[in-house]
Amino acid sequence: MILTVTPNPALDLTWRVDRLTIGETHRADAGAARAGGKGLNVARVAHAQGADVVAVTTVGGRAGADFADELVLSGVPHALVQVAGATRQSVAIVDEHLGDTTVVNERGVNPTDEEWGALLAEVVERLPAADVLVISGSLPPGAPRTLLPLLIGVGRDAGVPVIVDTSGPALLQAADAGASVLKPNAAELVDATGIADPVEGARSLIARGVELVLLSLGADGMLAVTASDVVHARLDAPLAGNPTGAGDAGVAACAVLYAEGERDPERILRRATSWSAAAVLMPLAGEISDTWPDLDARLSVRPYEQKDRE
Repeated sequence: MILTVTPNPALDLTWRVDRLTIGETHRADAGAARAGGKGLNVARVAHAQGADVVAVTTVGGRAGADFADELVLSGVPHALVQVAGATRQSVAIVDEHLGDTTVVNERGVNPTDEEWGALLAEVVERLPAADVLVISGSLPPGAPRTLLPLLIGVGRDAGVPVIVDTSGPALLQAADAGASVLKPNAAELVDATGIADPVEGARSLIARGVELVLLSLGADGMLAVTASDVVHARLDAPLAGNPTGAGDAGVAACAVLYAEGERDPERILRRATSWSAAAVLMPLAGEISDTWPDLDARLSVRPYEQKDRE
């Protein structure tokens, strides 16, 4: 079973406009609203692909009620911890003309220590049945610095590999706390490590004890970095669409394979890249196109060489 934790969930709102013009008024049809946050997106993708999942997160306020209702309708197995603070909202505006997406994320409200304790207890209760633990997304402002290490620690104590997708100082925290896999994008890696070269930045995380770094490079594909190898996967041509859930789909792919016992970085990279690409083709985060095997066949996967960095 894949157990996902979303520390800072959101009610995701998606609006589509003909063309987004800064400073102008726009009209759009009624947008889609769904329970989101990176861990929820991971759970949706894995569940849709037949994996056994449970998504754990917090919920509160009026937006939280809509969040909970939509999650029930989705069919994704979940456990919700009630909190006093309102669930944040995230707005994605899709420019139909350019194919670009502009995202505005509320920062979220920090739960109380007691509420965080309830979330941790929910995770601990479900870990004996888990094959992999995924902790994905941002932390709300003011979240305890001990939260992420605690979540990773309970996973490691249960003998469960832990995959973390986060950013900023939390990325280094996750590495130091014993995360098995980290999945930053290039900008997040530079921001966290201060190292401009992507391979050297990823290797700095490996040096802290991480087994595998999956590094998203946007249209240039993805890297898998281990202590001994650096492998690059990319499509033969970039895709147009909505990239907001692409990284989450890559995490879902990694989680599904880790839950099955797969540890080969090239196989994980190939699946993660094809699922990420398949997510770009879908209008909403948390979904991937059924054409992902075709995208997989179009991938170029080879060792990453020095000239690729230039």
